[in-house]
Amino acid sequence: MDNSITEPLISNDTVVFGLLAFALGFIFYTSSIKTGFWRKFYSIVPAVLMCYLLPAILASSGLISDETSKLYFMASRYLLPAALVLMTLSIDLKAIANLGSKAIIMFLTGSVGIIIGGPLAILLVSIFSPETVGGNDFDAIWRGLSTIAGSWIGGGANQAAMLEIFQYNPEKYGGMVLIDIVVANVWMAIILLGVGKTKKIDKWLKADTSAIETLKIKVTEFTEKITRVPTLNDYMIMLCLAFSAVGIAHFFGDAISAYLSSNIEAISDKKSFLSFLGSAFFWMVVIATTIGIALSFTKAKNYEGAGASKIGGMFIYILVATIGMKMDLGKVLENPGLIAIGFIWITIHAALLILVAKLIKAPYFFLAVGSQANVGGAASAPVVAAEFHPSLTSVGVLLAVLGYVVGTGGALLCAYLMEIASSVH
Repeated sequence: MDNSITEPLISNDTVVFGLLAFALGFIFYTSSIKTGFWRKFYSIVPAVLMCYLLPAILASSGLISDETSKLYFMASRYLLPAALVLMTLSIDLKAIANLGSKAIIMFLTGSVGIIIGGPLAILLVSIFSPETVGGNDFDAIWRGLSTIAGSWIGGGANQAAMLEIFQYNPEKYGGMVLIDIVVANVWMAIILLGVGKTKKIDKWLKADTSAIETLKIKVTEFTEKITRVPTLNDYMIMLCLAFSAVGIAHFFGDAISAYLSSNIEAISDKKSFLSFLGSAFFWMVVIATTIGIALSFTKAKNYEGAGASKIGGMFIYILVATIGMKMDLGKVLENPGLIAIGFIWITIHAALLILVAKLIKAPYFFLAVGSQANVGGAASAPVVAAEFHPSLTSVGVLLAVLGYVVGTGGALLCAYLMEIASSVH
């Protein structure tokens, strides 16, 4: 990937943000039309997927570019933690605990699928195209793929840790980011297409969905009981709660990560599976989620009735649009061999999830959210959970946080297995 950044037609972030807001508004307006062309269109293509695709089309056409924009940074550092607070504000931990162990089992199955999927994909591709999985020293393909493992088990923080540890050639790193985004988004599209067929899938899996239904009813009843017409006062207090928490999460996140990195060798050593504890982003997500959960034990949980999680959802969709900007659809076929590795990898992850879901009779919801908590992290697990039912968003948030915890250790194991797989020719 060459380092020269081609200047997009629009590089002013204020204008780019306006375009993204227009795209989101257009999608939400057209998806609310229940007749004619748009009804048919959205019965095939989920609206959430369009929220990724439209910005990707704008970026691919050279109109806007993620490379010159700071919007993703703004959305992931300001709006994501605020959304995590607003979405966990009314969390019912007891009801989530009643979901049982299947949610955790499916999440861990997803992690294992990625750990073994990487090396198996390398072995399979090396049979047909050994040069695709080769490379020496810091150009070695397995080093680059380790960053995808970090992203798919944990998230951005774990991905950055893998880049630090294995020192993959920065000039070629863009290609790995592309595989990560393309394959992860295609997989997310498949999961979202399945949401519309949840009942059929659950029937095939012979799944018991009673605990999920109970949680839905409980949360919906609570929301209905406290729903009110929000006042300016309500909005200002929610703004205060959300962004004070963002400030606290950043302040302590930076302080904790700096302290741990400078005082504990295992954390400052990027090769350690504890290195994720040195990431300020990891601490920011954990602190914001913890503040949200803490607020759920206070009267603040009643702000759900004034639309707290809806505002959180709005922030998440802005983040989704900025993630879409990262996807250059034109580059998808530049390195078909590597894209093939990505798809084989995610297929192994999916196959293992389906197998275990069938064995333990886990509902499709656990399969979908368990997978997204790995592959998509805090940005997309809540979005997928909310597609099933808005009351299930917090399950996605909690599992995504778990993803950050196991991310670096899992990705390191995957990377060492991929190194072994690469040397088998």
